[in-house]
Amino acid sequence: QVQLVESGGGLVQAGGSLRLSCAASGRTFSNYPMGWFRQTPQKEREFVAVISWSGAARWYADSVKGRFTISRDNAKDTVFLEMNTLKPEDTAVYYCAAYKNRSWRGEPGTEPTDYNYWGQGTQVTVSS
Repeated sequence: QVQLVESGGGLVQAGGSLRLSCAASGRTFSNYPMGWFRQTPQKEREFVAVISWSGAARWYADSVKGRFTISRDNAKDTVFLEMNTLKPEDTAVYYCAAYKNRSWRGEPGTEPTDYNYWGQGTQVTVSS
C-alpha cells in the first residue's frame, strides 16, 4: 500500500513563497519519478511539475516555469515543490503523485492517468 502525504500548504499574499512537501511510504520511492498536480473546483486536475527518479530531469508546466522548483530527497522518501512569486491564479489544492513507470522517453507524461498513486492534497491560497 503506497501512501503519499502532502504538507506545507496555507494562505500567502501574492508575491510570496511556500514550500510543499510530500512524504512517501510503501514502495521503493527512489525508483520512480514523482509529480505535482493542482486542481480548483472550476478546472480539471492540471499538471505542475515532475522529477525523474534520480532528480536529474525536471519538467514544468509553462504557467509555473521560472517560479516553481521541484526537488526530491530519496534518503528521506520526500519530494518538494518550492513555489515563489506566487499569484492568485496559483490558488488550488496541490497533489503529489507517483509516476506509473520508472522512467520516461522523450517527454514525461503530464496527464493524471500517467500516475497511479495520489496524496490527499494540500490547499494553497494566494491572496491579491
